[in-house]
Amino acid sequence: MVSRVGATGGGKAYKKSRPGNYYGVLVVIVVLGLLAAVWARYDYQHPAKAKHATAPAIGTTWYAGLSIQACGVTLRDLTPDPTSAGGFILQTNNVIRISPTTAADAGNNATVSQFADEFPGLTVSSSELAVPASNGQADTKTTYRNGQTCPATSKYSGQSAKVVYAYWSSISQKKPTLTTDPTKIKFKEYMRVTMAFEPTGVTPTAPSTTTVDAMVSAGTAAATTTTTLPVTTTTAAGGTTTSTTTTIPLSTTTTSKG
Repeated sequence: MVSRVGATGGGKAYKKSRPGNYYGVLVVIVVLGLLAAVWARYDYQHPAKAKHATAPAIGTTWYAGLSIQACGVTLRDLTPDPTSAGGFILQTNNVIRISPTTAADAGNNATVSQFADEFPGLTVSSSELAVPASNGQADTKTTYRNGQTCPATSKYSGQSAKVVYAYWSSISQKKPTLTTDPTKIKFKEYMRVTMAFEPTGVTPTAPSTTTVDAMVSAGTAAATTTTTLPVTTTTAAGGTTTSTTTTIPLSTTTTSKG
């Protein structure tokens, strides 16, 4: 008797005991499975573009120009540090290469304050500007704090001064934006920035033409590569075949405006 019931799939009583939505649940499961497979295939064939990271993103290369001034006098250029391995590399002529390598110096963290943190001996804050000597060590002669007076050899001899930062976000910007907070100055491509210690009412001047030219030149060079392509020339039938090479400049955008 038991074997007969098993052979008939449980008998009529068993079939009647199945829930009314049994087949409906099976249909839903099958449909969901198909939808999941279709969606997975679509994602594979049409990978979603990554959300735009706040510029400058890791892998970006920008250039900026720097000047440091005190009491109306432009100080010497900072000395490049060959051992620097962070996201900010100082080049000759006070050109800063901005190439974020980690989140610490990318996006909204790519600030003047972060650049100073990565540069040996350079200190910037709302109340102090300390410029290192050429060996990267602290130098009392170029350490300035709010309230100090300008030296007798300066343009504003005897006047009380304070730390201020001026920046030009683009090449075309004429009038600088002034602030006392270097953490709020986020780098932009071809930005010019001046760290200064000046009496109230004195507007720092922009980085020199030499710095700006070097900055633009560095950016242009980084955005252009040259490749050599072979060009084959074949003579008439029975003749010889010669190969030559042609050098063609290819513009490759490696920077991201932002």
